[in-house]
Amino acid sequence: MSSRRADVLVAVAALAGIVGGTYAGLSWTGPGERPLDPAGLILITVAALSLAWRRAAPLSAGVVAAGAGVVYYAAHYPGVFAAGPALASIHTLASLGRRAQAIWLAAGLALPVYGLMALAEQDPSLGDGMTLLSGWLVAMVVVGEVTRSGRAYLRAVEQRAEEAERTREEAALRRAGEERLWIAQELHDSLTHTISVVNVQAAVAMELMDRDPARAREALAAVKDSGHEAMRELRATLGVLRQAGPEREAEAGLGGLPGLVSRAGRAGLRVSYAVTGEPYPVPPGVGRAAYRIAQEALTNVLRHSGAASGAVTVGYDPAGITLRVDDDGEAGTVTPGMGLIGMRERAVAAGGSLTAGPGPEGGFMVRADLPVPAGAAR
Repeated sequence: MSSRRADVLVAVAALAGIVGGTYAGLSWTGPGERPLDPAGLILITVAALSLAWRRAAPLSAGVVAAGAGVVYYAAHYPGVFAAGPALASIHTLASLGRRAQAIWLAAGLALPVYGLMALAEQDPSLGDGMTLLSGWLVAMVVVGEVTRSGRAYLRAVEQRAEEAERTREEAALRRAGEERLWIAQELHDSLTHTISVVNVQAAVAMELMDRDPARAREALAAVKDSGHEAMRELRATLGVLRQAGPEREAEAGLGGLPGLVSRAGRAGLRVSYAVTGEPYPVPPGVGRAAYRIAQEALTNVLRHSGAASGAVTVGYDPAGITLRVDDDGEAGTVTPGMGLIGMRERAVAAGGSLTAGPGPEGGFMVRADLPVPAGAAR
């Protein structure tokens, strides 16, 4: 039901209640009452029907209701119910936050009515309903304020609930985006390296198929091993996504670097592996970041640099580890491709930094500085 239709129904109900209560003699305004006649009915009707605009134009409706009520009591018509519409308008003004208007309207009703009572020939008796008017006026203002505060509280609760729901949705979308990015990085890092090795070995096998079948078979065996490795990497990634294969996480850490170097060697790249400093356990996130950075760097060496040899070095110190991947290929220019961006993102996610560019003795160098918390280095 619309608010306007509801107000109309309230106005009609108020008219019926005021007329019925007045004719039933349920209240009185003192000994000087006169019988209710058509003029009094018109005043009651005007006051009651003004409630149809109590929310559309509350002040105007209140002024009409109060004015009709004052004239009604000045003519000594019976019953206090004629003040009801004005009281309802005062309540509406207060509940809408228009406190000053509600107080002025209450004063505009109370002063004339009590002025009429003061000028009357007889003093009001204890049973005179008009003596309670001031209490009802104050009550309407207070109840209106309480209603307004309750509505404001409910709106605040609803807004907090909506904001909390929106925050949950945004957090869910952010987590979904982070998970998609993580999946893309894992698949890129794990499969690109292996596929690059497969391509290199397949090219070697095709080249040597007729001239040197023995070496061609070795290259094809390396392709087979690389295929198995790709399947293991893919299963490990999917196992993490299903939360069913955490044991595979250990392979993608510092302990997996020798195997990574060995696979690059089988692809035809002479790669050395060295450790400096005193090794100590590192957090899984740091070890995984170092493994993936080394994997991507070796993939780039195989695919782009034309290098014949490379070196992977892991340096330990109390503040963290330093990973270096050097090669003797063409340094060229550093272009921010997805591989380099992914390596830098992994280093930053682990709290470290990454630099890439020409090496001090030629070739190309990738260096990742990954900090290790003091407690984890013990």
